[in-house]
Amino acid sequence: MVNDSLPFRPARAADAGPLAEALLRNRDHMGPCSPHRTADYYTPEAQTHLLADPSALRWHFVDGRDVVGQATLSTLVLGPFRSAGLGYWIDAAYTGRGLATRAVEEICRAALEDLGLHRIEASTVPSNTASERVLRKCGFELIGTAPNYLHIDGAWRDHHLFQRILHDGPPNTAP
Repeated sequence: MVNDSLPFRPARAADAGPLAEALLRNRDHMGPCSPHRTADYYTPEAQTHLLADPSALRWHFVDGRDVVGQATLSTLVLGPFRSAGLGYWIDAAYTGRGLATRAVEEICRAALEDLGLHRIEASTVPSNTASERVLRKCGFELIGTAPNYLHIDGAWRDHHLFQRILHDGPPNTAP
């Protein structure tokens, strides 16, 4: 079931407080798939700094004042590569509603139409079968496994690497 009722919009500076609350509220939920974070990561100040970082584009699902999900495009490379990395999470209380699928599809649309990207890549710990289902449903294909890829939940973890080719046309000549 895809949920179209919650707004999904570009992140705003004013989201820093609600985002910090959401991250803290979901700390245990996201722990098995996330890097270790120090306590200051879960503060509005740290989130203000991250939201201002121009090297990543972020979008939020919001329910009233609450941030209940985030999708991020980072490691954006233009020129002949035209690629970015995708990350996303959904609040534990909102999983199973199609929000992750909607976020990934909307990010792929924006990456193609607004940014002219050729591909998007994503990675998952092999135990994150729900995220792998979302990626496959959204047209991502498994391209391999990277041993000891990221330090997640206290150890170096293998990751499944996925990509989605957005188009096969020539790259935009803009930088």
